[in-house]
Amino acid sequence: MRQFPLLFCLLFLFTNPANAQVDEDQVGAWYMYFFDTRFEDSQWGLQGDVQWRNWDLGGDLEQLLLRGGLTWRPKSNDAVLTLGYANITTGEFGDSDDNIDEDRIYQEAALPQKIGERVYLRHRFRYEQRWVENQDFRTRYRYALFMNVPFNRTDLKKGAWYLSLYNEIFINGERDIGDGRTVEIFDRNRFYGALGYSLSDNLRLQGGYMYQYTDTIEKGQIQLSLHHAF
Repeated sequence: MRQFPLLFCLLFLFTNPANAQVDEDQVGAWYMYFFDTRFEDSQWGLQGDVQWRNWDLGGDLEQLLLRGGLTWRPKSNDAVLTLGYANITTGEFGDSDDNIDEDRIYQEAALPQKIGERVYLRHRFRYEQRWVENQDFRTRYRYALFMNVPFNRTDLKKGAWYLSLYNEIFINGERDIGDGRTVEIFDRNRFYGALGYSLSDNLRLQGGYMYQYTDTIEKGQIQLSLHHAF
């Protein structure tokens, strides 16, 4: 039985050569723009985001993510339902210019909730269908809980300073990804904390830190994001 940990480590090194070389102590940086808009006098709208993710503070590409979706808001509540598409380019850590392409379709339900006068919550459930280069078709389940707490106002309108937190867990729908390769059911977890400022009623700036651990690595990222509703 004592040989199993050594055997597992050897298998890990041979099946995950790129991840084994990642410097987990090096802080990365993600620069992000999120948008959300509604068609006039309609329950329909659009939302999406552009994210430039780096293994370091800039220049060593981790991922370029382009995502957009069609949204629908039921009249009976404040939920937002989304059907969307994403294209992701994933780079290897270090000097390599090799990339992996991914196409993704997703369905999402976002449910807002308010506690008291200042605590704004949002529950997000997302189901993804993924076509990753050189892998079999995959799916993934995600749940995120977001929280915004303004300090100097009771809302998030212009001039509000606020605390922003979230935690998100990712669960793989399948373990087999082709050619004898497998992944864990648990994919990753992200925890984030930031300070935000509302530049206007519809535009917010956030700066913070996100700690992510996956089934193979753990790493921290500085995050700078712009959130735009129009």
